Amino acid sequence: MSSVERHTLVGSSSAAQGEPDWSQIGETLAMLALAIAQIDTSLHEGNQSVDQLTSSFTAMANNTQKILELSQHEKINSDIAPIAQEVNSEIQQAVIAFQFYDRLTQRLEHVGESLERMGHLMANAKERYQPESWRSLQNHIKGNYTMEAERLMFEHIMAGNSVAEALEIYHHNFEKDGDETFGTDDEIELF
Repeated sequence: MSSVERHTLVGSSSAAQGEPDWSQIGETLAMLALAIAQIDTSLHEGNQSVDQLTSSFTAMANNTQKILELSQHEKINSDIAPIAQEVNSEIQQAVIAFQFYDRLTQRLEHVGESLERMGHLMANAKERYQPESWRSLQNHIKGNYTMEAERLMFEHIMAGNSVAEALEIYHHNFEKDGDETFGTDDEIELF
């Protein structure tokens, strides 16, 4: 499947010659378009909030660093240093939470893009019944996964397992790798 331009999916399709007017395809496309719009709207609103939080935490981290530097001087009360260290540690924990949010938004962006690609495939009367077009879409989706647990979940769903079974496998593998890298070697830096 060729690259699709984002946000161009419409809630209708045209039937191929000799094909009945498949109303469920049009209904499915409308629901996919709605899901994509909801994902994108949620991401946009979430990003605005996180951008503000990121600015606030950057300022706090900078001010904490200044306090730590000042506490090295004998004139400043030695009680300030442990407090500044504690605040600095709390900020580092918040950065980890931001990294999780960043990972979440990346996933949701991939989901929205994948849904849109699927919608375009379904809307194309010439390609919608072509197994190679579906395999190409599936390979594209699988190629976007960065975590092994995601790839395993994908493979189990494609093999016909239930969502519950695939989620169980995902959670088992995600928890097995349960560290602060969220299953990847990606380095996410916010500041």
